[in-house]
Amino acid sequence: MPEAYVVDAVRTPVGRRGGSLAGTHSADLGAHAIRALVERTGIDPGAVDDVVFGCCDTVGSQAGDVARTAWLVAGLPEHVPGVTIDRQCGSSQQAVHFAAQGVMSGTADLIVAGGVQNMSAIPISSAMVVGQQFGFSTPFAESPGWVARYGDQEVSQFRSARMIAEKWGLSRRSLEEFALESHRRASAAIDSGRFSREIAPVGEFSVDEGPRRDTTLEKMAGLKPLEEGSPITAAVASQISDGAGALLIASERAVEEHGLTPRARVHHISVYGADPVWMLTAPIPATQRALEKTGLSVGDIDLFECNEAFAPVVLAWMQEIGVPHEKVNVNGGGIALGHPIGATGARLMTTLLHELERSGGRYGLQVMCEGGGQANVTVLERL
Repeated sequence: MPEAYVVDAVRTPVGRRGGSLAGTHSADLGAHAIRALVERTGIDPGAVDDVVFGCCDTVGSQAGDVARTAWLVAGLPEHVPGVTIDRQCGSSQQAVHFAAQGVMSGTADLIVAGGVQNMSAIPISSAMVVGQQFGFSTPFAESPGWVARYGDQEVSQFRSARMIAEKWGLSRRSLEEFALESHRRASAAIDSGRFSREIAPVGEFSVDEGPRRDTTLEKMAGLKPLEEGSPITAAVASQISDGAGALLIASERAVEEHGLTPRARVHHISVYGADPVWMLTAPIPATQRALEKTGLSVGDIDLFECNEAFAPVVLAWMQEIGVPHEKVNVNGGGIALGHPIGATGARLMTTLLHELERSGGRYGLQVMCEGGGQANVTVLERL
């Protein structure tokens, strides 16, 4: 089968809700990452076959196929098409998967893949909430087929996080210790300049805004839980954020024709589903299946990125897969760095690639929980 290569990966710094990127139109935010990618790789933008971008809540500034709009806003050739996809939090990781599949199938040679999300401008779940004016309280409740299969029980990420913490015996203290370590690692990564190569500054904004250097276990312990009796607080959840990222995926033919130097090979791509009510547990069976299909063991993987939607998601996953914490999210995760949902997959993969190069690792595995009880898994092999 033909190979798919990652030529380069770049991202914006991640802005806090109401922070440095809040006033940036989503199309311009995506365009910034795309333009930086084109400049860094030196590719002829007219040779790009497609632009595949992840984005959720595609209303307002994110409506009307923001992938296409972002490419045009970047001032790039009109004949290059674009498509926006929604696999919830895994949208931009899936964008890379679709790009790799296009290259592996031989139907494309150069694809820009990534994602964008401005959660300050378009609040999370806007696309779901807007449906209420048309008589749909949630995407599920008015479906007789859904109710027949899953009943009328609450479907929410907050309930799922709580159920995971309870099932895996995770105390509030253990969740807060994990969250504190995420902030510590992210702050250390910023201080040592680990993110500098992967970030394309937006004006004078060049440093991720999320990490809280002054947080402590004592401060976390004083927060009210999201639900009465729940161990889940804002401290152990990912931050609402703004950002964008883009990767260039190329075929071997494109690498040769355009004189490109690939940085990684896409070793494996897959996606797997689990219980949509539990929602956030799918990374466990998805990772198990990916390791089985590749023949790789946990010991073969040098670095893991497991999205920190909530602390219990990653802690339960580490328990079940047997991954030591020192290999997971070594530069912090969504709890500290933020989770601009449609862009997070691209952000994680960009960070994973750069950290593999910095540390000299060979294989990196990325997985993330997604709405609907799904999880994408990508294994990159550094070249």
